[in-house]
Amino acid sequence: MKTKIFGEHDDATIAQIDRCVAAGGDRAVLCADGHKGYAQPIGGVVAYKDKISLSGVGFDIACGNLAIRTDATRAQVAPAMEAIMNDVVRDISFGVGRTNKTRIDHPLFDDPAWALRPLAELKQTAAAQLGTVGGGNHYVDIFADEADRIWVGVHFGSRGLGHKTATHFLKEAGGKDGMDVAPTIVSDDSPLGEDYLAAMTLAGRYAYAGREAVARHVVHGILHAQTLEEIHNHHNFAWREEHLGESYWVVRKGATPAFPGQKGFVGGSMGDDAVIVEGLDSPVSRAALFSTVHGAGRVMSRTAAKGRFVKVGGKRIRMEGLVRHDEMIRWIAEKGVVLRGGDLDEAPQAYRRLPDVLAAHAGTIRILHTLTPLGVAMAGKDVVDPYKD
Repeated sequence: MKTKIFGEHDDATIAQIDRCVAAGGDRAVLCADGHKGYAQPIGGVVAYKDKISLSGVGFDIACGNLAIRTDATRAQVAPAMEAIMNDVVRDISFGVGRTNKTRIDHPLFDDPAWALRPLAELKQTAAAQLGTVGGGNHYVDIFADEADRIWVGVHFGSRGLGHKTATHFLKEAGGKDGMDVAPTIVSDDSPLGEDYLAAMTLAGRYAYAGREAVARHVVHGILHAQTLEEIHNHHNFAWREEHLGESYWVVRKGATPAFPGQKGFVGGSMGDDAVIVEGLDSPVSRAALFSTVHGAGRVMSRTAAKGRFVKVGGKRIRMEGLVRHDEMIRWIAEKGVVLRGGDLDEAPQAYRRLPDVLAAHAGTIRILHTLTPLGVAMAGKDVVDPYKD
């Protein structure tokens, strides 16, 4: 069987992963947090021998998670969470198109890949946006683990750089717009494929640098704590890997690498626990291409959660969605989470529960730490997220 499926999924999501295999994928995985994405489902993993799926990596190239374990304790931090979260949203820019309040210099801007089209024209904006978080489900969270140790977790990717880079290469490769389309695939040794891989790698460096800048500022500049451990992973990326005696380009979209002994940070929804996991070696892990979930996974679209716009008397009015504001606020309050920003499309009610999706991957990972959120910061409700993934 070419495709390994974890958990329960609707027919449309399964049809997407099947189209990826039919278009040239040699092996595929659908993780338990999977749902429809652009051409390849979020939570989908596809292995190609000599090809790269541009739509598989998606528009938010190198989106990923970073968690930092600090030397601070719950007793030190929890009483000041209101002020701490105010400092987070004061110091860090959230939202689409935002620039950093303090410009960050980084060696990545000396990378020769900046000479590639379209990176040269994006470099100035990318430099201004380094260390900003963006919109959608991207966040900065402060957690306490089972031993009351404080962790800082962030989730975001390569910002406008990744989106515009992906858009450029998808257009050059003749990719079709929409969800239910065949993936856009190029040969890894073609000029376009080689340029894309260089651009993707640079976007990965950029995403890593941005997450490090944000999380480390929260740890050192806001919490005034020390870093004890960092756990960092992309989950929208393509890696050259060996599996089952063969060499592949493994394209993970919304899926965390989980090789034996490799640690990963997996977030829940804004009011739910997150976890630190470690990959295991087992037959089912190998069938999963050493991949696991990247989050809880949506159970409804953003539009379904917030409500669709309709025209009434010449005016655009948003109809009531499936999630009510008072229900979201009650959930957050009962969890004791200090929330800054966020909206109904990111409410806990719009997501699966993380323990359920983790249980579906039993035998492939072990949970090392459970992280309970104390503070959550996201872009506010007026921010429109343009990213398709």
